[in-house]
Amino acid sequence: MTVTGERTATAGRLGHSAARPDGVPKVSGQFAFSSDLSADGMVWGHVLRSPHPHARIRSIDIGPALAIPGVHTVLTADDVLGDNSFGLEHADQPVLAHDVVRFTGEAVAALAADHPDTARRAAQAIVVDYEPLEPLIDAEEAITAPPIHPAGNIFRQLVIRQGDTSAEGEVVVEATYEVGMQDQAFMGPESGLAIPDDDGGVDLHMSTQWLHVDRDQVAACLGLPTEKVRLTLAGVGGAFGAREDVSMQVHICLLALHTRRPVKMVFTREESFLGHVHRHPARMHYRHHATRDGRLVKVEARIVLDGGAYASTSGPVLVNACCFAAGPYVVPNALIEGWAVRTNNPPCGAMRGFGAVQACFAHESQMDLLAAELGMDPVELRLRNVMKSGDRIPTGQVVSGAAPVEELIRTCAAVPLPPLDPSPAVMSMPGGSGRTADPARVRRGVGFAVGFKNLMYSAGFDDYSTARVRLEDGVATVTCAAAEVGQGFVTLAQQIVREVLAVDEVVVAPAETVTIGSAGSTSASRQTWMSGGAVERAALAVRARVDAGEAGPIEETYEHHHPPTFPLDENGQGVAHVSYVFAAHRAVVDVDLDLGLVRVVEIATSQDVGRVLNPLQVTGQIEGGIAQGVGLAVMEEIVLDRGLVRNASFTDYLIPTALDMPDVTIAALVEEPEPGAPFGAKGVGEPPTISSSAAVAAAVRDATGLALPRIPIRPQDIALA
Repeated sequence: MTVTGERTATAGRLGHSAARPDGVPKVSGQFAFSSDLSADGMVWGHVLRSPHPHARIRSIDIGPALAIPGVHTVLTADDVLGDNSFGLEHADQPVLAHDVVRFTGEAVAALAADHPDTARRAAQAIVVDYEPLEPLIDAEEAITAPPIHPAGNIFRQLVIRQGDTSAEGEVVVEATYEVGMQDQAFMGPESGLAIPDDDGGVDLHMSTQWLHVDRDQVAACLGLPTEKVRLTLAGVGGAFGAREDVSMQVHICLLALHTRRPVKMVFTREESFLGHVHRHPARMHYRHHATRDGRLVKVEARIVLDGGAYASTSGPVLVNACCFAAGPYVVPNALIEGWAVRTNNPPCGAMRGFGAVQACFAHESQMDLLAAELGMDPVELRLRNVMKSGDRIPTGQVVSGAAPVEELIRTCAAVPLPPLDPSPAVMSMPGGSGRTADPARVRRGVGFAVGFKNLMYSAGFDDYSTARVRLEDGVATVTCAAAEVGQGFVTLAQQIVREVLAVDEVVVAPAETVTIGSAGSTSASRQTWMSGGAVERAALAVRARVDAGEAGPIEETYEHHHPPTFPLDENGQGVAHVSYVFAAHRAVVDVDLDLGLVRVVEIATSQDVGRVLNPLQVTGQIEGGIAQGVGLAVMEEIVLDRGLVRNASFTDYLIPTALDMPDVTIAALVEEPEPGAPFGAKGVGEPPTISSSAAVAAAVRDATGLALPRIPIRPQDIALA
């Protein structure tokens, strides 16, 4: 197996649309994704998963599986070499279930065989005697229900009190909103290769988002020191949060150490749906108070997130949902209560937008409801309450950086609406090639939404990234463990070094855990600020030595930290965040009133970016994020039936295709350099998803006149209303 650094001499510097060094290899089929890896003597791993959402394990008989020719080993909980639990925030999830299974798809046994089909057949031969138990599937009930785990049912409870919580407005609107469970639906299922080493350790090649935290969790479960688990990033086929948690990492390493052979595992699409975390379903009750001229007086919210069977990042997701529950508006008084709870549904964790998506759907629906009650234009209501730099969010923290929310709203709202076609083509109508729409029963709607969230890790987490820059014979090499998951860090790192060192040839070395410290996770819109900042500082240190006249190879390593943050106090107050990012979206939709089908015609957007470092990559992030927002609004949902996943395939779990994508108009990329950010730039990957869903839902409401308090909006929500 050969791994090489990405090399190019043609990419531009900052501010220009530099080519991706991995772009041509990916589109030409030459790029090695993790599923392409192989090694001499390799065997195939597979995991047996629970068919029950909740059950007691009476016994496991692995004999029939071991009797199948080609099977090398079958492991159960008794064979785990170290801790039989892992988790990002809390190690509460078993590597292999030993007494109880708590969700459909929980790992019960792992095995290795000569061929993947043999491995799957052997898994089916394992005899597990289950005693089914009543599953806890309702998040509201979980708050007070008997615990289904020794750590209890409540992952996190949070109350935010701002100002006078007894204040009342002249006008009050309230409603309950729901968001379904969305999957990250990346194109490349989980896969990896583990190779045992003669020193008793293991080399793991894995598609992941956070190399060093994977390493630490794997080492603990293997009973090994961290230096004996060496992780190298393998080619990643998309992530969006789902690869932040451990999936198969421990299983293939255990199998490699037991068989003393390389072990490869590739999930099927069904296994991928069962084997990674999803976006948290949410139930949110809101009450907005305002004056008769449309000034917000108080926002009350009760947010319940279903975290599924294990903790993952449910606590931090809840913190985000509550912190941003009122939207990017001036709200003098707030009472926000939140719970993230354990159920026997599939585990939920990080997904693009991380709690802000759910909250945005609710707070923007409320703003539209309030506008209707006041007889006011929804855009005007937002402008009347708009947040600006120097204002406070409900946690009491001052927004000290750029907050160009008014400009975002005005520029987005000013985009000319697409014309109505008096004789629309079949493919441009709801239902498309199905030819089901009656033009006389199609209505157009327009909706608007604004969202925001934090950048980087917050609430006291010591967030940092490490990078090394080496200059030798006019070639600069960047080493950083930032996971390239498609967001374009490999391009940005080259651009930064070219900018600082004025060299043409820059190599980005493979991301790994042996020679460089942690870069943190590729999540939270943080890598531009954190790893970009580390690369910049290391490159500046190299340049200083070059300017001083040093000869020969020059190498510098820098560990970049953002300003400190602090946990929220008992009233939900405190300086929990570093910086914020904002976006506005306007959606135009056509709706078939009879069949409930929706065609999203156009999304216009304006986004706060700090500074554009690569225009093409910014455009790509915006368009991709909008695709996921559109999906959540009208089609994407994991369907659960008493804890059982009923649509674990791309046949039944629908995501937007090229034909479903609307035209995207970028009205403005507002460049107000962010103080303290490298080159003034903010991360751009999450805002496109946060408020695009809410805008589409608002547009469908406008077209139908229905309340539609739940996303995704299903055809029956319209046709059978």
